Amino acid sequence: MVALILPQIQTLASHLVNQIAAGEVVERPSSVIKELVENSLDAAAKSITVEVEAGGTRLIRIVDDGCGIAKDELILAISRHATSKIRNLEDLEKIGSLGFRGEALPSIASVSRLNIRSRQASTSDTEIIHGWKINARDDDIAVPDASPPGTTIEVRELFYNVPARKKFLRTEQTEYKHIELLFKTLALSHPNVAFRLIHNQKTIYQLRAADNLEEQRQRLAVLCGKDFAGSLIEINIEIEDLRLNGWVALPTFNRSQADMQYFFVNQRIIKDKLVSHAVRKAYHDVMFHGRHPAFVLSLEMDAGQLDVNVHPQKHEVRFRNSREVHNFLYSGLHRALADVQPSQQIESPAFAITGSQPQSSALPSISEQTGISFNQFTRYPTTPGRVGEQSQAYAALLQTNEADPIRTQPQEAQIPPLGFAIAQLKGIYVLSENLEGLVVVDMHAAHERIVYERMKQNAAGEGVIKQPLLVPFSLNISQAEADLVEESEALFEHLGFGLERLGLEQVRVRAIPALLKNANTDQLIRDVLSDLLEYGQSDRIQEHENEMLSTMACHASVRANRLLSISEMNALLRDIEQTERSGQCNHGRPTWKQLSLDQLDKFFKRGQ
Repeated sequence: MVALILPQIQTLASHLVNQIAAGEVVERPSSVIKELVENSLDAAAKSITVEVEAGGTRLIRIVDDGCGIAKDELILAISRHATSKIRNLEDLEKIGSLGFRGEALPSIASVSRLNIRSRQASTSDTEIIHGWKINARDDDIAVPDASPPGTTIEVRELFYNVPARKKFLRTEQTEYKHIELLFKTLALSHPNVAFRLIHNQKTIYQLRAADNLEEQRQRLAVLCGKDFAGSLIEINIEIEDLRLNGWVALPTFNRSQADMQYFFVNQRIIKDKLVSHAVRKAYHDVMFHGRHPAFVLSLEMDAGQLDVNVHPQKHEVRFRNSREVHNFLYSGLHRALADVQPSQQIESPAFAITGSQPQSSALPSISEQTGISFNQFTRYPTTPGRVGEQSQAYAALLQTNEADPIRTQPQEAQIPPLGFAIAQLKGIYVLSENLEGLVVVDMHAAHERIVYERMKQNAAGEGVIKQPLLVPFSLNISQAEADLVEESEALFEHLGFGLERLGLEQVRVRAIPALLKNANTDQLIRDVLSDLLEYGQSDRIQEHENEMLSTMACHASVRANRLLSISEMNALLRDIEQTERSGQCNHGRPTWKQLSLDQLDKFFKRGQ
């Protein structure tokens, strides 16, 4: 019989401990850059240069003009669990810095050749003549160095002594793409800091500090593209100790992937499913299916209400009051998207719509958008006589007539954002002239949104109407979900459900929302319970009701190939200007498009 040899517990060697820690902190070159740049930001740097060679595998050099490191502290800087940012447990519970664990430098040093050069800035009392240099391989040796104020850290030959880790690195181009993405994110999170990125001795980005909104927009254009920068909605919302600022893109600017979504909490880069859910929900009613919104948002809050010590690489955070944060993000963004008006999307001066502009009772206004019939409109005939009628109508438009709002050229301040209608194209599009040029409106899509918003307002005023079931049924759920039903009876009544607990894992369904009587009730209740457990609230009922209202609005809206008079077209334009989310139909498609005079001149090569 072979004797069983029990393994003995022993203390690991210090270099092995550092390499294990490096496995959590240092995943690839971009991980090194993130840790080092965050240290520079914590040192109050106003200018940071990131230089890399061979995708960061050969060289990473971070140069900043921060406060610098004293000679005696240089040796401590490469020691494990040494940090200037944490003193006691209270500091750990209210972390205000980006780095705080004291593991980054020793972990990086254990898998690379690391050098630090640093010089503290001179003060009025003390003049710092020179800086100091330390090599992580030379223990406790700091030598004088003629470095400028600030800190320079060089990381050479990453993973040279850990071949198993090095072989998992991707190609130079792939690693550089990760670095470039990180660089963009860091530059967006700290717009008041100047950033520079150099790859293989070539300057890729050189960004000056952006101290005002216009300079921040310019930085957005450089990092995210001119199309993104040209479709922004500025966000600035503050409630109690929560403040959200930044930009979200109009729904018409969307992506096939969630690759242009930047979110920061107290300027810390995070990826959080609660945040993603809140933003996605805010765009739910205006985003085309399968597409993703784009945004750069920064949330500021009390550091004591935030746990950042959740993930080894600090990508995730935990909100102490997640329901409050979720509601704040959703309600703020939802309202901001709803408030976008054509006047904000068109580069023209502000205006006031006056009562003298044409209205029409033939096309129902925003107060009459249910039960609509357009039988009074005839389909376009295909006979040649119709061409003659159109020609006569067009000739009449060209005549100067004081009663004609199109040709009288009113004061610019009185011209609405979408202008005045001039024609209808193929019974589908309304053509309008405004200060900028030509506006093309999809009349069905636009009217569908108008009707839909009015229906939602009516439904919200009446509340959720319950439909009692003749034959109640039971539903098997988890104990946690059953507990939630018992604790939240009033909430479910508000949502239109009549639920009561039968047993440990069973509830009885006595009533459901009347509008959803044909829905899959079992699955709907399970989804609502899942949302309540995860996010503290659920909008499943509202979403399903909105889907029904959207379908009804689609059928109630003016259809294609319907002839509208000029007055009716103008009435549609005015309703678009006064309706929330009118830039997109119920399915997320755009409802109108502005073609400026410059765009038309360029197309026709006028002046060239």
